[in-house]
Amino acid sequence: MSDRLLLLRALFLLGAIRLGLKLLPFQTLRRLLARMAQPAGRLQAVGKTSVDNVAWAVMVASHYIPGARCLAQALAIQVLLERRGYPTQLRIGFTRSKGGQMSAHAWVECEGRVVIGGMGNMIRYIPVPIQKVEGDEKNRWYLFS
Repeated sequence: MSDRLLLLRALFLLGAIRLGLKLLPFQTLRRLLARMAQPAGRLQAVGKTSVDNVAWAVMVASHYIPGARCLAQALAIQVLLERRGYPTQLRIGFTRSKGGQMSAHAWVECEGRVVIGGMGNMIRYIPVPIQKVEGDEKNRWYLFS
């Protein structure tokens, strides 16, 4: 039952993030998500859901939300993990192909490992410089400068 509830939360959150990415400036969306990511005492008291379970829920939910690619998935897992008390770090990087084509990728790290968005040779992506969100005392949520 808890896996189903987690999956429903991931579905709802991914859908909201996809809509937010279309309608809101990125900084505004990040501020809203940072507020949503505040740890919930109820969830921590019941026991932590494992990082792998949260990653599973976001990956499964992304198959049902059109366009829920790496950035939406990374933002969703960051909210869900932070609410459960896990510190996370969002990474967004860029690379160029041999033909000069620019591409971007987003991933989240938690507990010293990539929990979502780890694909192939991650070293080729150059992370962009990011800064803290105003009003975030824990300094875990970032915006582009």
